[in-house]
Amino acid sequence: MAVEEEGLRVFQSVKIKIGEAKNLPPYPGPNRMRDCYCTVNLDQEEVFRTKIVEKSLCPFYGEDFYCEIPRSFRHLSFYIFDRDVFRRDSSIGKVAVKKEDLQKYHGKDTWFQLQPVSADSEVQGKVHLELRLSEVITDSGVISHKLATRVLECQGLPIVNGQCDPYAAVSLLGPSRSDAKKTKVKRKTNNPQYDEVFYFEVTRPLSYTKRHFDVEEEDVDKLALRVDLWNASNLKFGDEFLGGVRVPLRVLGQVGVHDAWYFLQPRENGGKTVKVEELGSLRLNIVYTEDHVFPSEHYTPLRDLLLYSAMVQPVSASTAHTLGEVCREKQEAAIPLVRLFLHYGKIVPFISAIAHAEVNRTQDPNTIFRGNSLTSKCIDETMKLAGMHYLQVTLKPIIDEICAEHKPCEIDPVKLKESENLDTNRENLRQYVDRIFNVITTSGVRCPTVMCDIFFSLRESAATRFQVDQDVRYTAVSSFIFLRFFAPAILSPNLFHLRPHHPDTSTSRTLTLISKTIQTLGSLAKSKSANFKESYMAAFYDYFNEQKYADSVKNFLDLISTSGKWDQKSIETPIMLKEGFMIKRAQGRNRFGMKNFKKRWFRLTNHEFTYHKTKGECALCSIPIENILAVERLEEESFKMKNMFQVIQPERALYIQANNCVEARDWIDILTKVSQCNRKRLSTYHPSAYLNGHWLCCKVSADTAPGCTPCTGGLPANIQLDVDGDRETERIYSLFSTYMTKLIKMQEACGSKSVYDGPEQEEYSSFVIDCPQETYKTLKLIVSAVQTLEQQHTKYKRDKFKKTKIGSQEHPIGDKSFQCYIRQQSESSTYSI
Repeated sequence: MAVEEEGLRVFQSVKIKIGEAKNLPPYPGPNRMRDCYCTVNLDQEEVFRTKIVEKSLCPFYGEDFYCEIPRSFRHLSFYIFDRDVFRRDSSIGKVAVKKEDLQKYHGKDTWFQLQPVSADSEVQGKVHLELRLSEVITDSGVISHKLATRVLECQGLPIVNGQCDPYAAVSLLGPSRSDAKKTKVKRKTNNPQYDEVFYFEVTRPLSYTKRHFDVEEEDVDKLALRVDLWNASNLKFGDEFLGGVRVPLRVLGQVGVHDAWYFLQPRENGGKTVKVEELGSLRLNIVYTEDHVFPSEHYTPLRDLLLYSAMVQPVSASTAHTLGEVCREKQEAAIPLVRLFLHYGKIVPFISAIAHAEVNRTQDPNTIFRGNSLTSKCIDETMKLAGMHYLQVTLKPIIDEICAEHKPCEIDPVKLKESENLDTNRENLRQYVDRIFNVITTSGVRCPTVMCDIFFSLRESAATRFQVDQDVRYTAVSSFIFLRFFAPAILSPNLFHLRPHHPDTSTSRTLTLISKTIQTLGSLAKSKSANFKESYMAAFYDYFNEQKYADSVKNFLDLISTSGKWDQKSIETPIMLKEGFMIKRAQGRNRFGMKNFKKRWFRLTNHEFTYHKTKGECALCSIPIENILAVERLEEESFKMKNMFQVIQPERALYIQANNCVEARDWIDILTKVSQCNRKRLSTYHPSAYLNGHWLCCKVSADTAPGCTPCTGGLPANIQLDVDGDRETERIYSLFSTYMTKLIKMQEACGSKSVYDGPEQEEYSSFVIDCPQETYKTLKLIVSAVQTLEQQHTKYKRDKFKKTKIGSQEHPIGDKSFQCYIRQQSESSTYSI
């Protein structure tokens, strides 16, 4: 979800690898072990939770999480919790990384020390204050100075135990004073509007002969205003601290007026003193990306160069191939290239061109597509994007069954448990392998068209290059579909969205053994047993040493490498797109009856949107996709609840609350995509609910009144892929900009090759340059396009810096920006004088 900034769109995303924790403090009991899980939080809002690792003080998680960040945030936080069956789960420690510090750890495996978790330090949100110092003449004629403090509003306060009933406590602090006052409590909102004014007496001069406004500087410097936000709790433990801010009165300066937003800060000296090393540490790999995307016309020169790549002769002189040459990792280049080419429908000719060039450079048919080349990484990425639903319908049911059954499948005699039987385990494993092999080899008709077209191209190139080898047309395709698609999905189903979390140790071992066997079956190697280092695997594979398995593989590969014949083939099959628990408002037919909120299991396929009392039960309600007229956010004020959205049907709207902002955005996106082609889609909607006989947004009383706000649709109808071409081009520009020195070196390499026929210089040997003249021309055009965009970014940053006003709603004053604010105000007042 992009944030608009004067014609420019800003996207935020984060990719996290949660590795492991170590040296957690032991449980204070005889067992000493803990059952721990880790959460990912945007400020205080949980957006992801790992599986629970039982009975360990050094839990290994090995989980990946990616999300588009739909709102502003201050901290990316990670909490380690210990599960408690009888009481609320207890927090052991946390890692909180400030947004501005995320680049320090970009893409690096880093061990973070866990910090103590204290209620006084768990803060988020901001507050808007207005301070005004004025002279007041009392009835006795004495001049005194009074401070008027206006608490206007707060935004983004944390929700504590499912509620937020905030009030503000306002105090004037000094060497010998502490005057405190409170606002009213605002119920069920984390964005309270107060607009309350409090008066504090600041000075009482002995005389009032001074004719000009003046307050002794030393007096003001000793005073500060303290505003604390609290959650009014009915619990016996008292109200919960939500955050506070301390404002020195010297901010009033010569003008005597101060109006600014402040970030709420933790309470000073809050919480107990704990030695950090006693809490343990957590290994994380964080990749935070912020894309600043300009209007489309700015990317035309670079985008045209990229999309023309498939036509360039030789393809190694093309812009897209050059990106792969200069990037440190081929994967860096492959991700945005594949998304861009898929978006513009040019992925097949591009991959065909680079694959054909790679095949022609390959000398041995047994090593075809075995390296981590740009070709292999691009095909991997294409399969992940275009084949995700193919995997869902093919593998998910059997993977779910294996994870649920927990059948023993260990066939290594050394690892066999005393209670297990080796023959029984082999039979369990054989049955699983047989079933997965059958679902794969009979799934050819569901293979996405774009994958079939690419496999056809690979097969033709390989067969033409190695005409003597009859099997190369199969191995060229199987090295991708089995080795890089099905086998990894079986091995790590959580990475391919087949399971929510990494499987437990025993199930993971079972999936590893299945993956190894399926990979070997699909490889069509001449000597299969020799492919296994372990003797027990070679013995197990004897079960499958029959011609029928090789024939099935070849038939399957023949089917999926036939070009362009299976359009729309998965439409008839219901594909599960998303599922999970959410809270819905009862749709009660009686307009005047009580409508409560209930937790339900929601399930979306390409046919219908349903909810159930719990997972696996019959549907309580089914909404055909063609009946979804719009999917939009619902304003928080409707029910005083966050993360709500509405699924609008012909007769009524279904109001739903997601668990967090990321889930809400994901549900809205996928529901919008799958219903985008409905002929009766609405163009307007009501952003608030219909309550008490009228729409809260427009106050119209008719419940059938047309919407008062334009719908936010416009997403592509293709449920498999939602790509922003300009955003991908911006990412490619960013990569070229990062590796500009390598682009220059590649230009030097072209010049060297053009004038020197001797042995290649070592510093240029890493580049693939088939035609120095054509490559040099391309490099010159790339550098020109990148420099033009660089100028645009520099201008944007310069203009933004000029317009940045510290203390505004967009840039509140924080713990590190107070001095900047004072300096900015000083410069402003000097300029005005």
